Amino acid sequence: ERFDIQLKGSGRTPYSRNGDGRAVLGPMLREYIVSEAMHALKIPTTRSLSVVSTGEDVYREKIEQGAILTRVASSHIRFGTFEYASYMLGPDKLKALADYTIKRHFPFIENSENKYIDFINEVMRRQIKLVAKWQSVGFIHGVLNTDNMSICGETIDYGPCAFMDVYDPDTVFSSIDTYGRYSYKNQSFIINWNLCRLAEALLPLIDNDENKAIEIMQNNLDKFTELFTSEIISNMSSKIGIFSPTEDDISLLNELLSMMKKYKQDFTNTFIALTFGDFPKNEMFSSDEFVNWHKKWQARIISHGKSKDEIFNLMKNSNPAVIPRNHRVEEALSAAEKGDFSVMNNLLKALSNPYEHSEFQKEYAKIPTSSQCVYKTYCGT
Repeated sequence: ERFDIQLKGSGRTPYSRNGDGRAVLGPMLREYIVSEAMHALKIPTTRSLSVVSTGEDVYREKIEQGAILTRVASSHIRFGTFEYASYMLGPDKLKALADYTIKRHFPFIENSENKYIDFINEVMRRQIKLVAKWQSVGFIHGVLNTDNMSICGETIDYGPCAFMDVYDPDTVFSSIDTYGRYSYKNQSFIINWNLCRLAEALLPLIDNDENKAIEIMQNNLDKFTELFTSEIISNMSSKIGIFSPTEDDISLLNELLSMMKKYKQDFTNTFIALTFGDFPKNEMFSSDEFVNWHKKWQARIISHGKSKDEIFNLMKNSNPAVIPRNHRVEEALSAAEKGDFSVMNNLLKALSNPYEHSEFQKEYAKIPTSSQCVYKTYCGT
């Protein structure tokens, strides 16, 4: 297989936006931890080959230890790469970039009669599958601009990302996301918006008549909502043991999620409780609402004729025992910055097989205390 390698924090480049191009140890280790967790969760992602300390002082809000991350990806071609080519380099360079990308990453459409239309459709399909997987484990990217979306459908750039503890669709972690643009619930809208920007950049390749090119692209992008809805329902239904979701299952899922929000339930641990039938003694699980929902749910999963083992295995393999919880990641980074990497290594061990549901992982499944829930992430590296 072929991979691209990128150094993050090695110094200024033409894209440094007047910054120093340096990175600090904590955020680089953070990307290492979270990207490895995503890989273990079977979610397409860039990975971190290494983090190396540089011995330099890097000046941020305070003086911090310098570090360089070596990031590995199927490709570092982004949506923004096409915008740059379209707006700055002209149609010939845009075509060269598109042809290169198709040949390298989508060779099965290279000889297609409408390969650029097929290209946008394939990119859309991959992004939909990716973000639906994010949603199903409570992952919030935090800064979904067009430069942070890989054309291959891999998760890229782990700056202000985090995993949701208490279920709330409005959850935001990024310090700069004042209005919730990149909140958990808005991620599908944002990738749709970004796909529109990619489609705009590709218009010169679709048809010489711009209006006709816009119409063709619009007809294709209009499929987004239906495709995303189908994908997210499929993923979320698996979490409650439903193999072939129907329209009625949407109401069942929404009812559960509404209860989780109302009673401030932990996203990951609620689905673990449903998987193993081991319900904590708290307000939601003791409520008449849950008892009534549970009866409907049990009737539904029995109705499709699958065995208890089949249902259990579907849920067990759809609901991770552990995620890189924010307080655990910060704990590991704090120790690492003092030279103790044992905390991080133990965390990585717990995250390495999230569907194992081992005794060792139970410690890492514990929810944060109230004082650990006040959490912000930052873009600056």
